[in-house]
Amino acid sequence: MMSMIACLSLVVVLLGGGSAWAQTATPSQEAIATVDEIVVVARRAGLPMWTVETATGSVILVGAISGVPRDYAWRPEALEAATARAERILYPIEGRASLADVMRVIWRIRTVARLPKDTTIADYASPELMARLEQLHAGERSQGWRTETPTAQSFDLLKTAGAPRRERAVERVVRETARRADVPGQSVGFVRGDEMIDNLLQAPPETYLPCLDAASRAAEAGPDGAARRLDDWSRLRVTAVLANPLDQAFDRCWPTGDPEIGPALRQRWITAVQATLAEPGVTLAVAPLRLLAEEDGVLDRLQSAGFDVRGPAWREDQSSAVQ
Repeated sequence: MMSMIACLSLVVVLLGGGSAWAQTATPSQEAIATVDEIVVVARRAGLPMWTVETATGSVILVGAISGVPRDYAWRPEALEAATARAERILYPIEGRASLADVMRVIWRIRTVARLPKDTTIADYASPELMARLEQLHAGERSQGWRTETPTAQSFDLLKTAGAPRRERAVERVVRETARRADVPGQSVGFVRGDEMIDNLLQAPPETYLPCLDAASRAAEAGPDGAARRLDDWSRLRVTAVLANPLDQAFDRCWPTGDPEIGPALRQRWITAVQATLAEPGVTLAVAPLRLLAEEDGVLDRLQSAGFDVRGPAWREDQSSAVQ
């Protein structure tokens, strides 16, 4: 039950959608010097980030991922220093769930966790997926997994895959630093808890079969796969992170894998980034790595529009980092 309640606060930020990007004039030498200094400091953190220069300043896009354990050493001190020297911070979309929303989930927990009466997961999953699930659950005394919804079973499989219970999220580090340094910031938008819960309760079980499929592949890779993902992230191997089964599972599961929620979050992000490009000074934006670096994602769109995007390679056809 607790894993279902915890997912209310799991709002993964996505970027995408259609919008026009406009190239602008070159910033002043003083602005460039200030931005370069901040970027040099920030990159010591050892995580993917890109810089886009505008007419009056720059935007630093920090590629964050879910599932970073509290004890993982990714040198946050450098990111803290860059955060404290930025003019403003752009944060991911926030989920706002009230106590009443949480109580609704508790009251309807069976709808979230269990399939309709007299059905099992075999009534929904393909033979190939069922074979993998049988193998993953081999040896278990309880057969309760057969009547779990794809959503509930996926959360359990993500734990098997090595998803940490307690995270040290990049966003949390930036927020705490900005608060101490009195750096203003705002989220790109908000998602109402009642809307997310309605979506979760009303969607038919087959909606989240892609999530279950991805979670089963992540579970097969196990904790070693999760460890490789973290190592690739800290070593700026962006394409390897996006190809990792655990990263793909995070992207395809609720809420971001939902066919209604996901596109809405993408559109809100693309609008916010476009507006940020017109802001003076240095803006540091904490964004999901996948939606920055995926095909036709924000980085591709910026580069196609003529912006000079500087940072690590994010496509296979880029042989080295874009400096």
